[in-house]
Amino acid sequence: MEPELQRLLGISAGEPVAGGCIHDCYRVTIGRTPRFLKTNGSEFADAFAAEADGLAALGAVGMHVPKPFGHGVAAGRAWLLLEYLDLNGQQDFAALGRLLAAGHRKSGPRFGWQRDNYIGSTPQLNNWGDDWAEFWMQRRIQPQLRLAQRNGFEIPAPSTRLLEQYRPKPSLLHGDLWSGNVGFTPGGPVVFDPAVYYGDREADLAMTELFGGFPREFYRAYNEAWPLEEGY
Repeated sequence: MEPELQRLLGISAGEPVAGGCIHDCYRVTIGRTPRFLKTNGSEFADAFAAEADGLAALGAVGMHVPKPFGHGVAAGRAWLLLEYLDLNGQQDFAALGRLLAAGHRKSGPRFGWQRDNYIGSTPQLNNWGDDWAEFWMQRRIQPQLRLAQRNGFEIPAPSTRLLEQYRPKPSLLHGDLWSGNVGFTPGGPVVFDPAVYYGDREADLAMTELFGGFPREFYRAYNEAWPLEEGY
């Protein structure tokens, strides 16, 4: 950890910890309080700003998230300082399902978000739109297809036919809700590393089914709190 960053934040002690996947992460002590610090190259400054923005938005609607305390650049390194959470709680996926359903009930005026952000290190476009099919194709599918083509894959022309008559309400989404971005504290479930925007809540549920999916009690509790429409 850079001495300049330690001086700037008043860090008296720190040790590397797991987390963040692509970032260097530390459990640090500031005063007598533990905090979670992410650092990376200065090119990640905007990504950390976007992450702090997303965490604040989810926290404002009652989602349990690590509270962001600040972000910036020091000694050529971008940094993000967060609340340190004890992730040794019981894995209550039913509580997580209810928590997510409640957060999804926060509806926005349109599809999109107040700023672009990132899913992992990949830029995510959030220009506002009124039509979900158009937003999904132009802001999500097409950028991924262009990325795939640049990496040498042959991609067929996509279609929005299945979405043409579909009119979901814009819900506040986590945006990158897979098992690696969920934890459980002694006080209940917590989510982190968001890529927030207002979109179809089914997009968040679909993301949870990747990489092995969540346990059945998560989906059961979600549907009891806010049933998904037929056809999901």
